Amino acid sequence: MRSFATEPVNLSRLPSFRAESFPYSGPHPWLDQPDAMDRIDAKLQRGEITEEQARQCRFWNANGYIIVKDLVESEILDNVWAAYQGAVDSGRIPLPAEPADPDDRYPGRFLNPHKKLAQFCRILKHEALLGWIQLLTERQPKILQTITSHKGSQQGIHSDSIHMTTYPLGYLTAAWVAFEDIHPDSGPLVFYPGSHRLPYVFSKDVGLTEEEYQARGYTSYHERYEPYIRRLVEDHGIEPHYFHARKGDTLVWHANLIHGGSARRDMSRSRRALVVHFFVKGAFVYHDLAAAKSRQQYLGTCLLRDKRGKRSIRG
Repeated sequence: MRSFATEPVNLSRLPSFRAESFPYSGPHPWLDQPDAMDRIDAKLQRGEITEEQARQCRFWNANGYIIVKDLVESEILDNVWAAYQGAVDSGRIPLPAEPADPDDRYPGRFLNPHKKLAQFCRILKHEALLGWIQLLTERQPKILQTITSHKGSQQGIHSDSIHMTTYPLGYLTAAWVAFEDIHPDSGPLVFYPGSHRLPYVFSKDVGLTEEEYQARGYTSYHERYEPYIRRLVEDHGIEPHYFHARKGDTLVWHANLIHGGSARRDMSRSRRALVVHFFVKGAFVYHDLAAAKSRQQYLGTCLLRDKRGKRSIRG
C-alpha cells in the first residue's frame, strides 16, 4: 500500500499494531490544522467551494460533525431497507435477538450488509455523501465498515479511533443515515460537540494491555475505557447533543468525536439506520484495542451489476 504519511512506516517491523508503535506523523487532516479557517476562506474566494460548504467546514472545525438535511432520497432509503428486511426475513441475513428488555421485539445489528446486498451501494456510492466526505478529508474516501440497525444500540460513548485507527491519524469519518424519522424516545445517537479536539485516547492511555484484552476481551474495554471517556467529557464540561433526525438526514462525524447510543425510553419504537465508516486512500487502518490490522481493510467494495446484468465488484 502506498501511504501519504510524512514519515513512512515499515509495517512488518512494528512490534504491534497499537497507537504507541506508530510515529505521530502528519499530514494532519486539513480541517484540524491551525490555519483551517484561512484555508476555507481561500477555497471560497477561489470558487472551489460554495458558501454552504464553507459554512459546514467551519462548523466541522469547531464541533467535529456536520448534519446534512435530506441527503439521501426517500425512494433510495425505502428500496434499500425493503431489500434488507427481505434478506432478514428469508434468513439470508441472520440477526441476533439481543433483547434489551422483555418488551424489546427488534433484532440486533448487522455488520457489513453491503457485502450481502448490492442495494446498499446506492447509499455508499451516493454522489452527495461521497462529496462531503472528500471535502472534509481532501482525500479519496474508501468504505471501511457498515452497520445496519433496527433499534437504538445504547452503546457506551466512545471515539471510533480506538476501534478503527488510521495512520496517519485522523483519516476516518463516519456517516449516520436515518431510514425513518427518529423519535427522542427511541434511543437516538448521542454525541459531544467539540470533543474531537480532546486528546485521542488509546488502549495504553487507560492501562489496557494486549494480554488483558486477549484474555478478557471487551470486558476490560467496558471497565477501563468507557468510564475514562465519561469522566473526560464531564471534566471538560461538554454537554451531550442528540440526533433527532428526519428521514434522509445524515450526520457525518470526525474520527475523534465522542458519541454513542442513548437510552431507549420506549422499547416499542424502532430506530432504523445505517452507519458507514470511511477511511481514505493511502491510509493504513488497524484496531488499536486488539493490536491487529483491521479485518475490514480490504472490504471496501460494493457489489454492482453492469449493463448486461453481470455482477461485478468495484472498490
